[in-house]
Amino acid sequence: MTTAVVFDYGFGNVRSMVRALARLGVDTTLTSDYRQALEADGLVVPGVGAFAACMEGLRHVQGDRVIVDRLRAGRPVLGVCVGEQVMFETGHEHGENAAGVGLIGGSVDPLDADVVPHMGWDTVEGAEGSTLLKGVEGERFYFVHSYAAHEATAKDLSGLQIDITDEQHVTWCTYGRSRFVAAYERGPLSATQFHPEKSGDAGAQLLKNWIATF
Repeated sequence: MTTAVVFDYGFGNVRSMVRALARLGVDTTLTSDYRQALEADGLVVPGVGAFAACMEGLRHVQGDRVIVDRLRAGRPVLGVCVGEQVMFETGHEHGENAAGVGLIGGSVDPLDADVVPHMGWDTVEGAEGSTLLKGVEGERFYFVHSYAAHEATAKDLSGLQIDITDEQHVTWCTYGRSRFVAAYERGPLSATQFHPEKSGDAGAQLLKNWIATF
């Protein structure tokens, strides 16, 4: 049976993601256990709250290590909301400059809009060749955030002994005066700023697409 771990490090709306994956027939465990997270077919890294606090919580239970170790082995990882943001190099939130896991080139900065947070349903510009968005390119997804990455580059990860394709697929969304990264795909690394587990049928299809990569 296909297995997934939703990584429990104290920062995330984890129960809804566990239920969403279970409804798709995935044997899903909520845990911060390194070995279980490493060996599952898929790993979801959720995140709700401030970038720096999430990174501190992630490091406290070796979450950054398990993400890197999985990618070295070519095992799928999906970051969601702040779980996407921490995959970038840095986060600038509440005047802090916090280091992320550093897997995607770019930083996380405030949205430039008259009203924040960006909360509710919005359409995205699906990347050509996207696996995650296949069949739901024109659908709406559910967002709740005040910060986002406004660029994304494929970093050289050889220093982390990660050997994955240079090809990346970046899906965008526009809110206010900000055009930001709504989803990111590069080899076994996937991430979404929106919440697929709260995005109805479109979110369920995206999760199915991700599960199919296991």
